[in-house]
Parts: sequence; structure tokens; C-alpha cells
Amino acid sequence: MSTVIRTSALTKHYGRVRALDGLDLEVESGQVHGFLGPNGSGKSTTIRILLGLARATAGEATVFGGDPWRDSVALHRRIATVPGDVSVWPNLSGGETVDLLSRMRGADRTDPAFRDTKARLMEAFQFDPRKKGRAYSKGNRQKVALIAAFAVPAELYILDEPTSGLDPLMEVTFRREIARVRDAGATVLLSSHILSEVEQLCDRVSIIRAGRIVESGTLAELRHLTRTEVSFTVTDAAVLTGIPGAHDVRVADGRAHLTVDSDAIAGTLPALGALGVQGLRIEPPSLEDLFLRHYGDDLGGGEETAQRRTRSS
Repeated sequence: MSTVIRTSALTKHYGRVRALDGLDLEVESGQVHGFLGPNGSGKSTTIRILLGLARATAGEATVFGGDPWRDSVALHRRIATVPGDVSVWPNLSGGETVDLLSRMRGADRTDPAFRDTKARLMEAFQFDPRKKGRAYSKGNRQKVALIAAFAVPAELYILDEPTSGLDPLMEVTFRREIARVRDAGATVLLSSHILSEVEQLCDRVSIIRAGRIVESGTLAELRHLTRTEVSFTVTDAAVLTGIPGAHDVRVADGRAHLTVDSDAIAGTLPALGALGVQGLRIEPPSLEDLFLRHYGDDLGGGEETAQRRTRSS
């Protein structure tokens, strides 16, 4: 498996603000790679550098082995991108804008395959191509960019908060299209702060904080960093004594609740079996648990910092 995106010690300064501070990221071919972090963490700055829209202060970034800054024209022939806040030409219809964006990526408007794909996407996204751009809501502007991106095959899709403004039904359509392009062999870098979206779609996840990657791997690989929730029916609280690896033990409404380090759960299950517990329920940690591990200390007082970093990323 080849590496499509690689950054090494990537740094970007805006005056005294460090938007990126030694970011190391690898995205392998054929994968959907989640790029997770709150606003202001450096996600958009990274994407701008990967697209050749900004130049790194220091470090290295490559896409398909090329330099995004020097080789941007050649690289963009292989890339489809969707920003998180799409602007459209106010006097062009949605259909005209989709055609224009698609032609910029090499599509032939008269090609039956392109026309069929575009029509299918417009129906799937419930998009009216006749309205002028000035009349579109944020969600419809996102649909313009998504349809243009998915209508023309690409080797790499770089998506920065692509479902911003979409309703839940359209998010389902988006997930289907991501599965389709992945099955066709494409690579996807999906930047998002929607944890459920990343968890459902991504093969690997990288968590960015303060301009650097703090964790990276598959969800299975990262879950050892959190605890698994275990609960079962209990009539005698005394049975809870001595369960190996148990933390946060409590009893509520006739059920025992405890947590176990995820990499130690295999050692706890035999002890529970020996106790003959009933109604056993085991819930593996979610991506949200992992995310809160790294950002929980920011929830109470990090808003000002996040806003300050957002202006630079």
C-alpha cells in the first residue's frame, strides 16, 4: 500500500501564531482517513497546504510524491476537493456551476457517462439545478460542490467539513458516495468535527490538537486508550468485590456498572463468567470517548484560544 499524503514536521506560522507546530501525517492509498479536531486546531491550514493554497513555513508535505506548492497544477488533475463553506457565482444556476467546476477537472459535458452520473447525484442529493446561486442556502451550496466533486472520478478526495449545512438525510447520501469512491480505489482525507460521521466512514483516524497530531490509527488500535463500559444485573453488591481491572464501580436500578481498560477486557470476562452474571452488556469506547480524552480540558475554558486559532487556520 502506497502513501498518498505525507507531512513531516510541517509548520505554519501566521505572525506569532503557530497554526501548525510540527505536524506528522500519513494517508495511505485506498483508505478513508479521518482528520479530526475542533475549530482552530489546524485542520484547514493543513488542507490549504496540501492543495497548494498556502506555503508551509517549515517542514515537508507531499501529495502523490509531489510538492503541493510547486506541482499544484499537475496534482489538481488527480484531486477533488470540497470546502466547508462553499461560495457560488450568484448569477449562474446550480447546474451551470456544477458543469463549470466539472469542466475545470476535465469533464466533457457531452459525455453520456458524466451526464448520467451528474443526473444520478442531483437526484440523490435532491438538488434543483435551475435556481440561481444567489438563491441557494448553505446546504444547497454544499450540494453544488459535492455533486461536482463526485461527478468526475478522482484519485484523491480532500474534504474539509463537507457535510456542513446538510440535513441528516443528505448526510446518508454523502456516506454512500464516500463508500462508492472508496470501493473504486480512491483515497479520501475527511476533515470533520462530527464524531459519528468519522466513526462510520473512516478506516483510520488522526486527531490534531494545537497544530500537531496527538493520536493516529484505526479505531481498534486507538480504543486501548479508553475504557470499555460493562454492566450486568446484580442482586448482591458483594459480588463486585475483586473483579479484576474494574474501575468506577457503582450499582443503580439493580444493575452494576463499571469500566475496564479496553486492552484488559479479555482478562475480566472469565471472572464475570465465574460469577454467573446475567444481562451482561459490553459497550466498546466510541470515537467521542477518545476525542474527549484529548479535548476534555478545553471544554470549560478553551473557547477564547480556539477562536484566536480559528482566525489563523
